[in-house]
Amino acid sequence: MKNNTKKIVMTGVLTAIVVVLQFLGSFIKFGPFSISLVLIPIVVGAALYGVGTGAWLGLTFGITVLVSGDASAFLTVNFVGTILTVLLKGALCGLCAGLVYKLVEKKNKYVATVCAAIVAPVVNTGIFLLGCLIFFLPTVREWGLANGFDSVGKYMIIGFVGFNFLFELLVNVVLSPVIVRIVNIGKKELK
Repeated sequence: MKNNTKKIVMTGVLTAIVVVLQFLGSFIKFGPFSISLVLIPIVVGAALYGVGTGAWLGLTFGITVLVSGDASAFLTVNFVGTILTVLLKGALCGLCAGLVYKLVEKKNKYVATVCAAIVAPVVNTGIFLLGCLIFFLPTVREWGLANGFDSVGKYMIIGFVGFNFLFELLVNVVLSPVIVRIVNIGKKELK
């Protein structure tokens, strides 16, 4: 019972961190998108509390993106496509991070956290790009031409998500394992 209460409380705390980081992150823009530091608590939650917590935190991330106005340019193009893309990319990045962590943790928890930290931004960005192809391709093509790109593919990879993805991946891979390790040390100290 005590562990379940801890999990609920920590999931609540991580949910609040996801919301705050997303709202704060929406003010930090590089290119057309804000930098997402919110993947860190998603990975931490998935590593410490399981796949369901990772998926919940990812879904919370998606809902917060919609509420914060970060997806407003897409909402005007395709309302349903935007909601599906944003919610799926968030929930699946948390779910997949949790699954990867669970698969690798028996061999090495640190490596499992690093793998989860890699998977989260890959899935998040991958689902976003897939959503762009399915729901927004003509609009994204126009944006690319307006920004001097001769190919929609180049624009999507270089102009649209390139820097953001690399930044999110690097920050996630560096910070997520450190935070998980610190929390685990704190758990041992409390016992």
